[in-house]
Amino acid sequence: METADRDRYGVTVLLELGPQRFDITHRALVMGILNRTPDSFYDAGQYWDFDAFLGRAQQLVDDGADFLDVGGVKAGPGEEVTESDELDRVVPAIDALRQRFDVPLSIDTWRSGVLRECLAAGANLGNDISGFMDPDYLPVAAAGGASVVATHIRLQPRVPDPDPHYNDLVGDVAGFLTDRAAQAEAAGIPRERIIVDAGLDLGKNRDMSWTLLHRSDALADLGYPLLLSASNKRFLFELLNTDRYDIESGTTAAHTIGIALGCRVLRAHDVQAARRVADLMAEILAVRVGAMT
Repeated sequence: METADRDRYGVTVLLELGPQRFDITHRALVMGILNRTPDSFYDAGQYWDFDAFLGRAQQLVDDGADFLDVGGVKAGPGEEVTESDELDRVVPAIDALRQRFDVPLSIDTWRSGVLRECLAAGANLGNDISGFMDPDYLPVAAAGGASVVATHIRLQPRVPDPDPHYNDLVGDVAGFLTDRAAQAEAAGIPRERIIVDAGLDLGKNRDMSWTLLHRSDALADLGYPLLLSASNKRFLFELLNTDRYDIESGTTAAHTIGIALGCRVLRAHDVQAARRVADLMAEILAVRVGAMT
């Protein structure tokens, strides 16, 4: 049965994050973004102080985050962050969050060594924007019983890619994600623990990111939960001809479009707004399916 037909036929779609299982057949989960970086493009280090970081985490949980995503290195170019630096940033953060909250925890890293230590500290998911370029990443995730995110990227994290080209944008991204998901399964990670992400703005210009959002249905058809990372992304403020601090409406619109086309995880800065969209769309999808039966 094709993934696009699952709602129509009422097949339950599950996502496993640690010990928790989520029914995402008609409901999108909200992943709250927590930066442990002094140079984040969004908050510019506003939550770098550890108490401020923990306060931000509490706010995201109170606003309805289903799980939290901690990152210690920004995706774009910047000053070097060694593995030791990254560990110092994120391992205490994961440990503190695990002591305070029952929600699943994600670590946004492409380094297997960081993943290993964060899983030991209580993380449940490895969110890797590199497409598993570290050959030890998937074995570490499998050994730790973790879920993973396979993200499309054209080059590597932190490497500028100002003029990307593709033979077939949607086909190339779909093929890449299919290959990386197959690698994860071959490493021993069950399908219910594998998420895919088109990687908007990662080696894509404005029009490419918009096209991939518009074709989310093709990526949802791959058969894995589809993550949408559109929150405050460059392609949105370029489309709206505004700055990154004035695109709340653009992010909300992207989330609505994405859910309608099959996205089931929203990686979001504004969790409260994303939660409202996810809940509203869950009601709409449920009504649509009821009308079809």
